[in-house]
Amino acid sequence: MKKNYVYGPTFEEMLHPEKIEPEIRKKALVAREKDILDPINLYNITWKKPNGQVHYVVIPKAITGVDANIVVMSGNHFPTGCHKVGATYSVTMEYQLKGLIDPDEDTLVYPSTGNYGIGGAWAGTRMGYDSLVLLPLMMSKERFEKIDSFGARYIKTPGCESNVKEIYDECKRLAAASPKNKILNQFEVMGNYRFHYYVTGNSLVEAVKDLQSKGIGNGRAAAFVSSMGSSGTIAAGDRMKQEFYDAKIVGLEPTQCPTIYNNGYGGHDIQGIGDKHVTWIHNTQNMDAIMCIDDMECKKGLQLFYDPAGFEYLVKEAGVDEKQMEELQTLFGISGICNILGAIKTAKYYGLTSSDNVVTVATDSIDRYYSVMNDLTAEFGKMDRTMAAVRLNSIFYGAKLDWIQEASVHTRNRWHNLKYYTWIEQQGKTIEELNAQKSQEYWLKQQEGVKEFDAKLTQARKSAVTAYC
Repeated sequence: MKKNYVYGPTFEEMLHPEKIEPEIRKKALVAREKDILDPINLYNITWKKPNGQVHYVVIPKAITGVDANIVVMSGNHFPTGCHKVGATYSVTMEYQLKGLIDPDEDTLVYPSTGNYGIGGAWAGTRMGYDSLVLLPLMMSKERFEKIDSFGARYIKTPGCESNVKEIYDECKRLAAASPKNKILNQFEVMGNYRFHYYVTGNSLVEAVKDLQSKGIGNGRAAAFVSSMGSSGTIAAGDRMKQEFYDAKIVGLEPTQCPTIYNNGYGGHDIQGIGDKHVTWIHNTQNMDAIMCIDDMECKKGLQLFYDPAGFEYLVKEAGVDEKQMEELQTLFGISGICNILGAIKTAKYYGLTSSDNVVTVATDSIDRYYSVMNDLTAEFGKMDRTMAAVRLNSIFYGAKLDWIQEASVHTRNRWHNLKYYTWIEQQGKTIEELNAQKSQEYWLKQQEGVKEFDAKLTQARKSAVTAYC
C-alpha cells in the first residue's frame, strides 16, 4: 500500500510561521518541547521565536573589542539544533514535489561534513524516507550520535572536514549500485540556496530593523559574514544586498585550507566549512571579500566561552553580564566562533562604527563539540585565569587584518573559474551553465523558484491526506 507523502511548510511559512494554519502551529510548538521526532516539527523550521521575533544576540563589546554591533542569528533552536535542517528540508521537499523521490522506493543519500547530514537524518526520516548520511570519519563523535538518534544510517568516508572529494566518490559508487539511491547533494542543489536567500536573508533584514527599534544600530546591515561549507548560508547576503545596496558579503575560509583565497588545500578542524572546492550554488560574483581564520583559534575561542574558568574571567574581569554569558555559552560551535572572528575582522577592516551592524550566524552549538573541548584540555592543559586572559586578548581583541582579499573583476572571475575543476571535469555540469552563473540574471532566476515551489507545495497539501500537510 502506497504511503502518503509528508508535506511541511512553504518558504513563506518558514519565514513567517504566523502564517501557518493555527492548529498546526499550536501542535508544532507543543511537539518542539515534548517530542522532537514528531514530523509536525517540520513546522518549527524557522529563525523565529514563538512571538515572531528573530533568534539573535548582539555580542558584548567586552568580547569583540570593536565599536560595530556584531549581530549573531542563532541556529540552535531549530529542530536538529542547527539551521542547516532548513536547507535539508527544502532540498528534500523540492525533490518530492518534482516527483524525483518516493518514500516507498528510494533511499535518500545526504553527502555532508556534518549538519546538513544531521538535518537529512532528521528531515528525511520524518518525511518517511530511508536516509543515509555520508560523513568523514574524523568528524566529532557527537555528529554520528545525532544521526543515530534521528533514525538514519551513515557511512564514514575517509579523511576530515575538507575531504569532500572522497564523499563525492562514495556518492558515485552508491548511485551506480542502485537507481533507488537518490543523491541530494547540498553543494549543487538550489533548494539549499533558496532557503537561505529567502528565509535566512529576510530574517537578517528583520533582525537589524528590530535592533533599530531598540535603539541599536541604524536599521541596516553593513555586512553579512559567513564561513562557507556548502555555501548555502552565504546566499542570505544576496537578499541583504537587494535591501541594503552598499552592504558587503564577506566569506570565510580556514587558513589551513584557503581554497578561494589562494587556490589552496589542506586539512583543518573548523567542522562544517572549508570543503576544498567552490560549490555550484555559491554566487561568487556577488561576494565582496574573502577572509581566512585559523582553526585552532576558533577551537580555543569556543573553549573560552564554554570552560568554567573562561566563563568566570569573561564575567568577573572582562565585564560581560553574567546572564548574557550564560546564554552565549549555549549558542556556539566551532564555526560560530569562526564567524564571530570574521565579523570582528570585517568591522576592523572597513572601519565600521557603533551605528553599523555586522550580521553573521551561529550554525550549531557546543553539544556537538564536547569531545573536541576534551581534546583541547588534554593537549593544552586545564584552563585558568591567565589562559583565559591570553585567549580573549589574542584571539578576539587581537584579531589581525591578515588573510584578507577584496573582490575585483579579476578575483571574482578567478573565484568563479575554480568551479570548473569539480563541476565540469568531475560532476558532469555543462560549460554553458557555468558561464551563465557569471550573470546575476542566473541567480535572480533561482530566487524566483521560491514562489514556484511554494505554489506547488500549497497545491500538493490541498490534495494530501497526511496529518502533517
